[in-house]
Amino acid sequence: MAAVRGTRERSEEPAESLVTVLVALAVNALIAVAKSFAAVITGSASMVAEAAHSWADTGNEVLLVIAERRSRRPADERHPLGFGKDAYIWSMFAAFGLFTAGAVVSIQHGISELVDPEPASDYGVAYAVLAISFVLEGVSFIRAYRQARADAQRRSVATLEHVARSSNPTLRAVFAEDSAALIGLLLAFLGVGLHQLTGSPVYDAIGSLLVGVLLAVVAVVLIARNRVFLLGEAVDDATRDTVRAELLASPAVDRVGFLHMEYIGPGVVLLVAAVDLVGDRTEADAARELRRLEAELMRRPHVGRAFLTLAAPDDGAVTRTR
Repeated sequence: MAAVRGTRERSEEPAESLVTVLVALAVNALIAVAKSFAAVITGSASMVAEAAHSWADTGNEVLLVIAERRSRRPADERHPLGFGKDAYIWSMFAAFGLFTAGAVVSIQHGISELVDPEPASDYGVAYAVLAISFVLEGVSFIRAYRQARADAQRRSVATLEHVARSSNPTLRAVFAEDSAALIGLLLAFLGVGLHQLTGSPVYDAIGSLLVGVLLAVVAVVLIARNRVFLLGEAVDDATRDTVRAELLASPAVDRVGFLHMEYIGPGVVLLVAAVDLVGDRTEADAARELRRLEAELMRRPHVGRAFLTLAAPDDGAVTRTR
């Protein structure tokens, strides 16, 4: 059978995703230290928000590394479908961390600055740290973008569509967090700049609030996507139709009835189908043929488990074109 169109992620993606998240981890750790130093020196509300943002991102990357490692464990007797969904569980934790440690802290500090503003100073330090952070975040973002673009080209879809719909939560999280980080840096730069120009800390506080709102939106989107895959995300109709056609192309299959494919991990699917075999086979022969077809399906890197059963004679199955 030809390669499944639409299960989409290739077997080398886990290694690529691990490199992507490790790059993001190193970058965010460096940036978090620099922003914290700048926040202490300048007293800028926007810098405090950005420091909280980067520390939240650093913690999230640690959780994403755990997600990558744990989700790649092989299946065992108690977990016959493998541990692929562990990636969504740990990615969910990372998204909650982004919301609480990043968004909530930034918004709380912004409100505090509006109510009881503190004077800021040493603006040059803030600008320098923001500029360095932008360059480093850009390096991490480019890494995530290149992986996303390469995967999207293999799927013949737009890059942003791939990121939104991908079953790879690590790629989506790093891409979203790096995008938010770059936007947040621009907001922080505006907040610090307007504070310096006008002498009013209100702009700085508003910058902190906007960074917090941005992080909250990103966190909610990531939580929603992980929830969908934990509940069981089916592949799209085009993919299912392609797999049905490939099953019908097998000399042993006459009809395909029920067909369901859902993700059980990043780039890995569970395939369940009811088929009618060619000829009038004995029960034993039919069972052996079904097991052979299952084994053939599971040789694909994207099919974690395949279960085939016999279709009922009147179930409205799709018949092969003769």
